[in-house]
Amino acid sequence: MAAVVVLVLRVLLALALYAFLGWAFITLWRELRLTSQIVSVRKIPELTLQEQFGEAKTYTFAVMEITLGRDPTCDVPLLDDTISAHHLRLSYHHNQWWAEDLNSTNGSFLNDEKITTPTVMISGDELRAGQLRLLVTIAPH
Repeated sequence: MAAVVVLVLRVLLALALYAFLGWAFITLWRELRLTSQIVSVRKIPELTLQEQFGEAKTYTFAVMEITLGRDPTCDVPLLDDTISAHHLRLSYHHNQWWAEDLNSTNGSFLNDEKITTPTVMISGDELRAGQLRLLVTIAPH
């Protein structure tokens, strides 16, 4: 008789364990789906670059990464001899826009400070690549 009671208790314990594991996996799956929906809805704030002098061109982007340089394959091709082929990278991550110099010959500057490491940009900042000055405007989220 005692063996039957122990067997029944073991089966009930196993069922409880499987029910708990099933509940845990379903909860994790729902949380993962919800997080992926939230991330997919989040938009990249629009970045506008406006040349300060010269032709006063305006470039507007809503992508994760932008490259600036003399190379025609760059997102912002800049026709200036003081700018390297691949001069500067602007990227959006951690909910902020970042500027990174791509080992350019004449350097990149944010608000007249040389960019040596990836640096956070805010609306109203001034980027300088070679002789070219660009005003940065970031649209609110």
